[in-house]
Amino acid sequence: MKHVAKVEEAVNSATIPKGSRIYSAGNASTPQVLLKRLASDESIQDVELLGVLLLGDIEALFSPETCARITHRVIFNSAFSRPAVNNDTAMYQLMHLSDIPRQIRSHLQPDVALISVSGPDNGGNYSLGSGVEAVPAAVETVKARGGVVIAERNARIPFILGSTIREESIDYLLDTDYELPVNPSHQPDDRAKKIARLIAQLYIHDGCTLQYGIGEVPEAVTDAVIEKGVKDLGIHTELFATAMRKLVDAGIATNRYTQRDFCISTLFLADDHDGYQWLHYNSSVQSRPCDVTNSVLNIAAEPNMVAVNSAIGVDLHGNIWADSLSANKIYSGIGGQADFLRGAYLSHGGTPIIAIKSTTGKGASKVLEKCPEGVSSTAIAADPVVIVSEYGAFDPRGLSIGEHAVGIAYLAQPEERERLLKHIYDHEGFHKPRQALKEKSPKGFTAYEEL
Repeated sequence: MKHVAKVEEAVNSATIPKGSRIYSAGNASTPQVLLKRLASDESIQDVELLGVLLLGDIEALFSPETCARITHRVIFNSAFSRPAVNNDTAMYQLMHLSDIPRQIRSHLQPDVALISVSGPDNGGNYSLGSGVEAVPAAVETVKARGGVVIAERNARIPFILGSTIREESIDYLLDTDYELPVNPSHQPDDRAKKIARLIAQLYIHDGCTLQYGIGEVPEAVTDAVIEKGVKDLGIHTELFATAMRKLVDAGIATNRYTQRDFCISTLFLADDHDGYQWLHYNSSVQSRPCDVTNSVLNIAAEPNMVAVNSAIGVDLHGNIWADSLSANKIYSGIGGQADFLRGAYLSHGGTPIIAIKSTTGKGASKVLEKCPEGVSSTAIAADPVVIVSEYGAFDPRGLSIGEHAVGIAYLAQPEERERLLKHIYDHEGFHKPRQALKEKSPKGFTAYEEL
């Protein structure tokens, strides 16, 4: 390993020649200094860059000028990559988070890895810090191909136990010091609190294993779990945020019944610097690659797995979309939603959940007659996913397509609900849909007022 003082010594057209394919760590472990250099060095030409949610001070990386030299293969959009992907100056890669390491090893095969590390520890191991995802597979593949691994050791990155690499895997090491990206947290509104209360009251109890991410609903779910008095939970997730830290600090996340006696995640995003320091050498939380955390088999092995994810929209059949707004307008990425929805369903006592507010911030309904033409689904109608809005929870298991449609319509705001119900009753494609309303609520539907 060569310890370099300047980024130019590590990132240049000699270490990254024409035709190179680069894999970059992402999320809070995005190596920002390395990527800014990659964007500014005009001698680096005709290369490809793979990444999952690149964050931080990297806006220049996706400028039209940089995109003319660097072909981006974006696995999950950030605010910086979104315009490039949707303006045809960058590619979008359709991949489940669980499948990225396999595709890295077998198909994408990078020649260069740009990563972030912390350490070493007393054993000479470097932690991959707050973002592991497919970095181990990328490093392994690059070294097998005789390529170059360039690491940025940011003084602010915590040494998170679990996934490490040896010093001999690193070719160049650069020391940096800057703040990590933080979670843009928002206080839950009344709708998020209602959704969270439904989830906690109906589906979360002692002995459950939890997965959820960031945002208003996860924050509210944490509070609802504490309010309910649940005492004995496990955490097996792809993203560990401050909301889950509350469960650890409160002694609720005991992991007594999980496959391991600690929380595992592949990504970590804190609200502030103190949150990252809390992760530093914290044995209650460990990191794993995304083909471990997001393996459907591993998720299914956890008891009473409750996976809570969000979506952009849902249609009356139960198709769910979370990565795109239309066929050619990609908002985020496939991510790990399908991994956890399918794994949670296969878990003994598990429940896959999509939490969705009934309308957008501008008042447009998120419950539609049919999904937008050409949009990619993160869950199809046959996936038995519980859907929760502020109006209630709908469980489709054991129900027909007509019963699906009526129950899903009840997730919409009242005015839109009536319009959707009229469409269902007037449409020949739904067999005897009024039979779903024999009881006080539609089959499979629990109204918020019934809690």
